[in-house]
This record gives sequence, structure tokens and C-alpha cells, in this order.
Amino acid sequence: MTYVFKLLKGFLLVAVIIGIAFFMITRIFQSPPPPTPTVIQDDRPSVEEFIGLIAETARQLAAENDLYASVMIAQAILESNSGQSGLSTAPNHNLFGMKGRYQNNAVSLETSEDDGTGKLTTIIAEFRKYPSYEASMKDYANLLRNGVSWDKNFYAGAWKSNTTAYLEATKFLTGSYATDSSYQEKLNALIAKYDLQQYDTPIKQKQTITVADGDSLTHIAETYNVKITSLKQWNQLRSDRIEAGQQLNIYHY
Repeated sequence: MTYVFKLLKGFLLVAVIIGIAFFMITRIFQSPPPPTPTVIQDDRPSVEEFIGLIAETARQLAAENDLYASVMIAQAILESNSGQSGLSTAPNHNLFGMKGRYQNNAVSLETSEDDGTGKLTTIIAEFRKYPSYEASMKDYANLLRNGVSWDKNFYAGAWKSNTTAYLEATKFLTGSYATDSSYQEKLNALIAKYDLQQYDTPIKQKQTITVADGDSLTHIAETYNVKITSLKQWNQLRSDRIEAGQQLNIYHY
């Protein structure tokens, strides 16, 4: 009997050892659990939000200086990456990539220059530094309207009075304002995508509506015969999300 007991005890010990060994081997070769995904909150403004921030200033300055607000806004989007480039953010506020000094203030940064054939060269250049977006936009309008020291009409090809459509202005600015050989195509694409021509004419009517329960930007755009991108610009919306009770501005031209 003692012999049987010892035999069973030996079997039990072996089973425990085998179980522990199997558990350890399984743990070693088992794939680790997938990491918990990290949700990164993107706090950067949308393109429409950026447009809404500068659009009315652009409309006013363009009307005062015989320019196209649509072209001005498109250039600001392109040159500043919708206000996200190092040159356009505080404390520089340079929306148009304008070189030189503004009231003796400047910042030196790397930039790429196109030789006219699409070949790019990186250089260090001095860019104007502004106290605000508005100052940058006024300086841009002044440059296009009053030209450069050796030619006051240097940018006359971009004036409304000398063109029949914004397409002629963007064509003229390619090579004269920017060295990018595809500058015109980029500006035209932005103007079309975001319906920027709406800023080339005065506002005829403005109304404010209150978002109803269950409303969406799509439904509101269809109801008032406007575009979703315009709704987002007019109200500086970062996304398509709206809430009941929220007030939205709607413009008619």
C-alpha cells in the first residue's frame, strides 16, 4: 500500500512539473496582446476654418485694391499651408511667402525655388514678419496694387480691371509672383474646390438660422441652396458636426 501511495505521489509530482513547464513554454511563445491604440487629437484648423478666418478681410481689401479676393485667399492657402506653416504661424504671420522686411522685421527660413522648368533648389531667404494676418494681407494687397520700386505696374496683370476672370490673374502670377511653374493650376484647383469666387462679389443678404434636432450640414445646404464647404467657411467649422441649438450664418451673393 505504501508503495502504491508513493507511486501515485510520484505521478502527481511529475504531472505538476509537466503542467508548470507547459504553462511557461506557452507564455514564452504566446504573442503579446496588441497595444492599445493611441488616439491623437488633431487640433489643427480645417481649410474651411482658415478660409473663414481671412475671407471677409480678403473681400474688403480686394474690393478696395481692384483685386480678386478668390485669388488672394487661394494664395494664402497655398503659400501658408492653410495657416499651418512655420512662416505663417505666430510670431511671423506671413501668409503669402513675401520676402524682405516689414517695418524692419524679418525671419530667415529655408525655401525652395523653381528655375521655371520644375527643378527645385533649396536656399535660405529672409521673409517679412508681421504682427497679424491682417497686416500680412494689407501688405500683400499693397504690393499687388502698387508694384515694386522699379515698376509700379509690375502686377497690373492681376488687377480686375485688366482681366476678364480670375483665371487670367492666376496665369499672370505664375512666374511673376511665384517661381512655381504649376502655380496657376494649384491656385485654380483651390478656387474651384472651395468655391472661392463667392468672395469676389459683395454680400447681398445674410441670415442666421438655428440648427434643429436631427439637422445636418447636408440637409441645411440643400434647404438653402448653398454648398457644404461654404457653410463651413462662413461659420469657421472644423468638421461636419453640428448640434441642435447651434446658430449658423448663411450668405447670399
